[in-house]
Amino acid sequence: MDEVLSQNEIDALLSAITSGEMDAEQLKKEDTEKKVRVYDFKRALRFSKDQIRSISRIHENYARLLTTFFSTQLRTYVNISVTSVDQIPYEEFIRSIPKLTVLNLYSVEPLDGMLVFEINPNIAYALIDRILGGKGNSLNKTNSLTEIEKLLLTQIFDKGSYCLTDAWSSVAEINPVLEEFEENPQFIQLFSPNETVVVVSLTTKIGETSGVMNICIPHVILEPIIPKLSEHYWMQTNEKNRDHEAYDKLTKHVQEAEVMVKTILGEADITIDEFLKLNTDDVIALDQSIDDPLKLIINNKPKFHVQPGKHKNKMSVQILEEINGVNDNDE
Repeated sequence: MDEVLSQNEIDALLSAITSGEMDAEQLKKEDTEKKVRVYDFKRALRFSKDQIRSISRIHENYARLLTTFFSTQLRTYVNISVTSVDQIPYEEFIRSIPKLTVLNLYSVEPLDGMLVFEINPNIAYALIDRILGGKGNSLNKTNSLTEIEKLLLTQIFDKGSYCLTDAWSSVAEINPVLEEFEENPQFIQLFSPNETVVVVSLTTKIGETSGVMNICIPHVILEPIIPKLSEHYWMQTNEKNRDHEAYDKLTKHVQEAEVMVKTILGEADITIDEFLKLNTDDVIALDQSIDDPLKLIINNKPKFHVQPGKHKNKMSVQILEEINGVNDNDE
């Protein structure tokens, strides 16, 4: 896409050409020359931006499901959100994670390949601490996990695998199974170094501890469902899943719902003594000026400014403008 210059940039360019700082002929020559862009075949981009957005949408739903799952299991504050979704070579992903970390390997039948779930040690130790009754603090351990700690982590991530099933259900029916648990990424040689993978980074906070979890999805897993990752497919699916008959009935019922509409001509405050002494032909002065618009009240909420009048020999009001800044949740 051509870059659009601002007015200031255009003025500066014209000024430079006029003053001789830039040569117009040289600019024309540069414009006609072939522009070459460096392409790294090791970082082949196999997914379009549209498909990356769909993957991001899937895992935003997964992050919400996992947040609920961890909050229920740990009984503490948990917040998980998608930070980024990138496609990089598998070798680059392995180099980017710590030498000592937590790696869960999931099979996702009927799709081929293994999905790698990397959990930052800060998050892993906070999980263990909370499971064992602590406050969810991270531990400054440099040695490997004990067998009991591995078992606790394996159990909670195996139990939470249904979150992946639910999040992916819009594009594929998968059955994730935790196959392996590893701590050293160098032992995970599932794909060739140049294999394109999609890495979904999840910022995770458990209590006062924060860190990152990464989901590494190889191209071989996504290849059979790539057509379902397009925006067009999502729109078709949403339209197909909609119950048009129920939607039409709901729309009709909403349109036929009755609401209370009234206009306040004005208000006045009087004492009980003044009220008791009221007689025929007494006049009560209202606080409403004759030059100011009235308020149209809908279900006890002021919605419009109106002016009074007649329509077909009936008293009526004419809407002048909407009242802005009214919150429907206000009492």
